[in-house]
Amino acid sequence: MFKKILIANRGEIAVRIIRTCMEMNIETVAIYSAADKECLHVKLAGDSVCVGPYKAADSYLNMDAIISAALVKGCDAIHPGYGFLSENSEFARKCSEYGITFIGPTPEAMEALGNKAAARRIMKEAGVPTVPGYDGPIESDKKLEKIAHKIGYPLLVKASSGGGGRGMRRVNDPSELVSLYKEAKAEAMACFGDDEMYLEKLIENPKHIEFQILADEFGNVIHLGERDCSVQRKNQKLIEESPCMFIKDDLRKAMGKAAVLAAKAAGYTSAGTVEFVLDDKGRFYFIEMNTRIQVEHGVTEMVTGIDLIKEQIRIAFREPLRIRQRDIKISGHAIECRINAENPAEGFRPGSGKLSFLNVPGGVGVRVDTLLYNGYETSPFYDSLMAKIIVHAPTRLEAIRRMRRALLELVTDGLTTNGDFDYLLLHHPDFIKGKYNVGFIEKHAEEILTWDMAAARLKADE
Repeated sequence: MFKKILIANRGEIAVRIIRTCMEMNIETVAIYSAADKECLHVKLAGDSVCVGPYKAADSYLNMDAIISAALVKGCDAIHPGYGFLSENSEFARKCSEYGITFIGPTPEAMEALGNKAAARRIMKEAGVPTVPGYDGPIESDKKLEKIAHKIGYPLLVKASSGGGGRGMRRVNDPSELVSLYKEAKAEAMACFGDDEMYLEKLIENPKHIEFQILADEFGNVIHLGERDCSVQRKNQKLIEESPCMFIKDDLRKAMGKAAVLAAKAAGYTSAGTVEFVLDDKGRFYFIEMNTRIQVEHGVTEMVTGIDLIKEQIRIAFREPLRIRQRDIKISGHAIECRINAENPAEGFRPGSGKLSFLNVPGGVGVRVDTLLYNGYETSPFYDSLMAKIIVHAPTRLEAIRRMRRALLELVTDGLTTNGDFDYLLLHHPDFIKGKYNVGFIEKHAEEILTWDMAAARLKADE
């Protein structure tokens, strides 16, 4: 097994990886920017290296500094977590050039799946259902209008290298097509350095369902069930759960089979996630594959009992999967709430602060992945995700009640979070009944923000 792993990330995911490495008796090296010297992952790792100043471009995205740190510290592998360099094929190649194992998929698989238009073509050829659309070149406004007319409105203009909702625009009618296309194209170039675009039919108000997969280099590919990630705000997930209460066994089997087929078609190895949209008629369509561990991976770990980071490390060490599809059993129900440093009452404005007092929820069936500790001062330079509260219970309703209890226990004096908003949302009758889709928060946010805790409880009793 690897002797020492450098974690090329920060915050809660770096802490998460360090914990598994400690259990596997693997030494760890944390990297940090000048802003993160007092971060929890730096304190927990066996060793640490500063790789640059505050800006992510000069530190957490500084490939040469990270590779140098790994070499100086004698690391034989790098775990990139998620975000930052986790889906960067150039970084994966650099690791290989210096004899360091990149814990993730091959650069070739990342390139094949990182370009969403190319990924669509791979999936169509493999027989995986894809959203109707167009992923070829568009040389003129006239051709753009002709293609859009053929697809039909409303539609989505999407960046081939996009993610997190960037480089994507909804187009409702022909009058706004050209301007929104150019706007999305410019944003894609600014964010990703690539302005290749494609068009997709908009599946209105679908459920966003993703399947966790594990694949080794010996051709073994399995899925670990689905996560319902439909509660989103501006394409950013807020609450995830597993299993999806409306997916019956036949549909689950078909979607799982498609997820495995998608991974095999791309020659994929490591942990990954195949994402689908599910319409109100039970039809599902591939939208993309994330070539990394997901923020919400803990939901799957809670219902399967499988440590995905541990499996990811074993696969990178070229071990065959020890788990077969028949071994996967989904037990009970898990829900995750993301706790972000933001103020929902002010349009979810991101913020920062110093924690004068922190109380982390606990008790039966409660897990908290966080970067926070008493006295920690958050940074305005990076993502606003501060913690993930994950609960597990025998049934969905019990999991909802457990999450409400956990959110009531969360105290972050000195730092405003969306924790109270999550608590109120969990009392909405439509959420309780599972009547939600990707438009849920957009539809109900203003209503939820008018409630206090007593009003939420009354609403839940309706």
